[in-house]
Amino acid sequence: MSKYKEIKGFKVQTLASDTAASAAAAGLWSSGGSLNQGRAQMAGMGTLTAGIVASGRNQASPIGSTTNTELYNGTNWTEVAEVNQDRYALAGAGTQTAGLIAGGRLPPSGSGRSEVESWNGSSWTETTEFNVSRAYLSGNGTQTAMIIAGGSVPGTSAKTETWNGSSWTQVADLNEARIYAGLFGGPGSVSNSVLAGGYDPSAAVASSETWDGSSWTEGNDLNTARDAVAVTGIYTNGLVYGGGPSYTAKTESYDGTSYTEVSDLSTAVGYSAASNYGTTASAFSAGGFAPGITAVTEEWSAPSDFIPINLGQVYYNSGSNAFKVTQQSTPAGTWASGGNLTVAKGSAAGAGTQTAGIFMGGRASPPPNAVLNETELYNGTSWTEVNNLNTGRYSLSGANSGSQTATLAFGGYDTAILAITESWDGTNWTEVNDLNTAGSSGSGFGTQPAAIFTGGDNRSYNKTESWDGTSWTETTDLNTARAQMAGFGLATAGLICGGDLYPVTSPTRLSVQTELWNGSSWTEVNDLNTGRRRIGNGGFGTQTSGLTAGGYTTTYVANTESWNGTSWTEQTEIQTRDNTTGIGSGANSGLIAGGGTSPGAMSNATEEWVVPEENQTITVS
Repeated sequence: MSKYKEIKGFKVQTLASDTAASAAAAGLWSSGGSLNQGRAQMAGMGTLTAGIVASGRNQASPIGSTTNTELYNGTNWTEVAEVNQDRYALAGAGTQTAGLIAGGRLPPSGSGRSEVESWNGSSWTETTEFNVSRAYLSGNGTQTAMIIAGGSVPGTSAKTETWNGSSWTQVADLNEARIYAGLFGGPGSVSNSVLAGGYDPSAAVASSETWDGSSWTEGNDLNTARDAVAVTGIYTNGLVYGGGPSYTAKTESYDGTSYTEVSDLSTAVGYSAASNYGTTASAFSAGGFAPGITAVTEEWSAPSDFIPINLGQVYYNSGSNAFKVTQQSTPAGTWASGGNLTVAKGSAAGAGTQTAGIFMGGRASPPPNAVLNETELYNGTSWTEVNNLNTGRYSLSGANSGSQTATLAFGGYDTAILAITESWDGTNWTEVNDLNTAGSSGSGFGTQPAAIFTGGDNRSYNKTESWDGTSWTETTDLNTARAQMAGFGLATAGLICGGDLYPVTSPTRLSVQTELWNGSSWTEVNDLNTGRRRIGNGGFGTQTSGLTAGGYTTTYVANTESWNGTSWTEQTEIQTRDNTTGIGSGANSGLIAGGGTSPGAMSNATEEWVVPEENQTITVS
């Protein structure tokens, strides 16, 4: 069994069965001891129980920096000897007894620096400067083997330099120049590192690059585009947490290939310091902007030994003398009744997962009556009303890959087509910057800091706008103009399908087209099996694994289809209805709620999509 290829038809190792990934998935953040001095954009080094932070920005306006150094013992921070040069937006590497800080910026608006200081456990000593002065750079490694990359010089830089304990050497540039990225790799970081996220310089990015000691290679993206992240771990087992520009609590684990969302920080934060010598079993986040400068420390802990029989894991069954694999087959999925919405309604937006969903807005009867502003949360069993949208509306869209604690609602209709965007923080809705073009019955997907809105009424039916956490920007139009379509995925990897064609074509107005979004353009791919409109927001999943249900042809329909990244497959039918709201993370887990069942009636039903696990014997060659 040493050769994976000997098992026909199955991957032996999947993310779900990887020990480190499973451990990270079980990890949690908890409160730690506060810094003595609140600050952000400082250098962080060491581990959870032997950490160190140095220098940084100690006031937001006017900008101020500090020489302060603090050590962490896993419980409390203690002030020790100060750095020689105060600065912020610097990089750090090493341990509590042997560290290195490099670069940064002097307040209030000084240019990038090239100073380097070495820490011996009790004092700082200036050492050899690096070649290209900069701030907002990323760094990782040890006191004798460090790597720095990116930054501002003042223009965004792709430069990379390595340190051998006595001198700096310029090596191969990044593929994508950026600032505010996270760089992790562990003690061997000069030979192997991962750079995640950052700002490129027009927007936060999700892209990730890996360093092999001589060159950078583009790898799989983060699930959430962001800058100002904190990172820890080694290049095959890392953790990325927090970030901006709209501060986030998102945490993602890295298994050497791809990123998986795990438990969030308790507080959304950016520009915090990390224990970059830590692991995915043990790390800290200290200080940062939340959005004001904070002294808060959070501690990450995850089991070091976590090996369940998980989906996709191959194991040996001695009773039947056969190798088995635990798997899920999407075509075997069925719909099961969930808890009812508090009010029968449709044409709403949603986000989250099957056990932690959010449903916002909608209408309780056909227009022009009963426009709703209610927000409801789902816990896997029942719905609970929480704080309302500021503006009631229906036919709105949302960042449906967001969470129950962080998403967006945009566009829609009350007595007119709206451009309003609202951001949800887990408790309240806040109005933020409007769409450039008001729209309703379009398709939205993505997350709170990075979303897409496309198609819809009042927008030539093909316009696309991109949200960067602060504002909307017009980008590439759809290939097929339409409204009332379903969509899901991320701002860098999304999908829309079906809808109401514009202009109306003969003999039908029903769209079967599917288009994929790669972050900059749309590509037409395989069609739905059943063309329909008024799918509304009735879809959930990712660009490679999703589901859509319900809609309208010349009557209300129950069709369900799953998407595997290439084509659509007909599935078990849902209750007959249109303008439903879909919530879920992939084609194996989600729910459909609400919708219209006839010209005068709305539904309060929730149906949960269930794909059972099964064990299957596999063939060994």
